[in-house]
Amino acid sequence: MADDAQLLAAQPDTLRPAARGRPEGAKFGEGFVLDTWYMAALSPDLKPGKMEGREFLGEPVLIGRTRAGAVYALRDVCPHRAAKLSAGKVHAEAPNGENRGENGRRETVECPYHGWRFHTDGACAKIPSLTAADPLDVSKVRVKTYPLVESQGLVWIWMSADPRFDGQPSEPPPTIPGVVGGKPKLVDHLDYDIHIDHAVLGLIDPAHGPFVHHQWWWRTTASQHEKQKRFAPSEAGFTMVRHEPSKNSKAYAILGGEPLTEITFRLPGLRWEHVKVGDRQVLALSAMTPINAGKTRMNQIIWSDHPAFTVLYPVIRMAARAFLRQDGRIVAAQTRGLRDNPALMWVGDADQQGRWYHQLKREWAASRRERRPFRNPVEAATLRWRT
Repeated sequence: MADDAQLLAAQPDTLRPAARGRPEGAKFGEGFVLDTWYMAALSPDLKPGKMEGREFLGEPVLIGRTRAGAVYALRDVCPHRAAKLSAGKVHAEAPNGENRGENGRRETVECPYHGWRFHTDGACAKIPSLTAADPLDVSKVRVKTYPLVESQGLVWIWMSADPRFDGQPSEPPPTIPGVVGGKPKLVDHLDYDIHIDHAVLGLIDPAHGPFVHHQWWWRTTASQHEKQKRFAPSEAGFTMVRHEPSKNSKAYAILGGEPLTEITFRLPGLRWEHVKVGDRQVLALSAMTPINAGKTRMNQIIWSDHPAFTVLYPVIRMAARAFLRQDGRIVAAQTRGLRDNPALMWVGDADQQGRWYHQLKREWAASRRERRPFRNPVEAATLRWRT
């Protein structure tokens, strides 16, 4: 990697913009990684008997929870006149007292336009305008459904490359290590007016900290020095191997002891840092979920069983919110320049994680297109940069 880094420092790589009008998952700045799980919500966001409309990857989706506790997701478009189903209401009972599905689920979602009602499995339950003489079997009318699964207090949605997908996902949602201490200690989110590819680059970029995050507990431009970190391939991504945090990262000092940290990135846009201090743990998850091609939601969740998160909660929360919003401001400054679709540059080892992300995305798209197993293109390496 050192020779490669020296070469790139002298002759930076150029990342060509995606061709306009050709949305493919492998093009940088266009398309999405499909046939995978995206974070849709936190479990407490979905109340029993309630629903809400969201947008994921440009698709209108209704997500909800039955009174029995099961989560579900439907395309948020009535097949009759395209009204938003989420603008309607949920009925506790199915028409005629019908009982459908596991756990005795009876809820139906009613369209606000003509009162068509749909079960949570997508099948139509009632069309009020039909008479007894009409031959239509309303159950043949369906709304698209999306696999929606709860795990570790998070709700995940499977976004398939097949618009007619109606089966079971090929794999379960990712399991995040270090989810301890019960409910999350901190939860926040921010919407970036930017494509997920550029949002991910900011997420995994190690060099912007001293210039963007101006806080007493973070490294400064005056404290910059050379870093050397080992990386290894991991499931659908890569991991910065567990190590002692840098001495100029004061945030770790509040944990006391001798913290060790491991940072993992996984497609489509997940980054988690797992810190161990003796038998205590901190898990900070950043989950990028595209709202559409020009907007991405950054979800930030922290779990911990460390007492610092109880004693210093107000201070930690204030600092974490400021940190996220500093990222938001630099993204806003970047957005204007990206409108012209410029060529971008990869420079040195500091940008290697960005290169890996681009390679991972291309390989993911190729493996789906060629109907073969995904082959992780990342190789173990030691990277060096200044920050």
